[in-house]
Amino acid sequence: MSDKTAFLSHLTTVLQGIDRDGLMKRERLITGPQGARVDMAGRRMLNLCANNYLGLADDPRLIAAAETAMQDHGYGMASVRFICGTQDIHRALETRLARFLGAEDSILFAACFDANGGLFEPLLGPQDAVISDALNHASIIDGIRLCKARRYRYANSDMADLEAQLIKAREDGARFLLIATDGVFSMDGYLAKLPEITALAERHGALVMVDDCHATGFMGPQGRGTPAHFGVKVDILTGTLGKALGGALGGYIAGPQPVIDLLRQRARPYLFSNALPPAVVGAALAALDIVEGADDLRTQLFANAAYWRAGLQAAGFRLLPGEHPIIPVMLGEAKLAQAMAQDLAQRGVHVAGFFFPVVPQGQARIRTQMNARLTQDDLDFGLEAFTQAGRALGVI
Repeated sequence: MSDKTAFLSHLTTVLQGIDRDGLMKRERLITGPQGARVDMAGRRMLNLCANNYLGLADDPRLIAAAETAMQDHGYGMASVRFICGTQDIHRALETRLARFLGAEDSILFAACFDANGGLFEPLLGPQDAVISDALNHASIIDGIRLCKARRYRYANSDMADLEAQLIKAREDGARFLLIATDGVFSMDGYLAKLPEITALAERHGALVMVDDCHATGFMGPQGRGTPAHFGVKVDILTGTLGKALGGALGGYIAGPQPVIDLLRQRARPYLFSNALPPAVVGAALAALDIVEGADDLRTQLFANAAYWRAGLQAAGFRLLPGEHPIIPVMLGEAKLAQAMAQDLAQRGVHVAGFFFPVVPQGQARIRTQMNARLTQDDLDFGLEAFTQAGRALGVI
């Protein structure tokens, strides 16, 4: 057997093990736009698993803005930003995001995964330290791995442990300290304790970085995110255009001018990736205009979340506590989560099972997510389907 054949055989064995353990992720094709209901395999399905919190993914205003931007600025940039890939609308969006988030400036990336991946290495050296929440997103973890700063980890939202790690980093001689946290922990729907985190940062002379992907657009006044929700200031904010702000793609970092200027010089995902397509940038500018005045959508979103949570609890499902539109239904085992998702699909509800390695072993779940465009009839339909599936599988 050749080395190549042996290698491919090894990969096939690994894949067979993933499938046998019930951990295989399978993509399901949507024919048509993302929305509260989607077309899949010739069926109209209630969609309870998208990050489309405000329902803007198929909004005609964003589609029109994208079309206009493409007519005016072309289809794609065919270049990275510092060569010949920056247009006036790129800087307009960066300026607009900074103003929206209360920052001095911002910088665009192809995705927030790239933003987090490129954040830490240019800013921190081996004499510095990052103190990271244990449940931070994979992109933060990978970004920290790419930098030479010393790494400290604190238990999820454990403020005593955070302070202990800050003290240890100082005692170890760290020059600059940076606390890194998700604003919303996306698997659980928990909010970071930003008032306590920023108070500890002030006490110990640390900076605070927040990934606000699951908050921008709908948490806090005018949807300005978790810092605004709590009424606190943080130093660096990362986020995405791919969730509440239209649902396409693109990420950003917002913060002090020297931070953004240095990232523009040295952040590798920025320097070596094509600029965002004009259609995405134009639609994002329109999305920000909509979001600032979208109190009605935010009110409906959180009303839907409260109604959905109450209905699931009344049916007897085990939920995680919270106030966020992410509402996980806890099932424990991966195969059960897969079976539940498949049963719900037969009943006309599109959801996804989450299991290891996305969540810890034994904590498999179906992560439901609310959308401002869902009606009460939609939610009642979903609750009935969940109840029937839960009873059929012995979950409730």
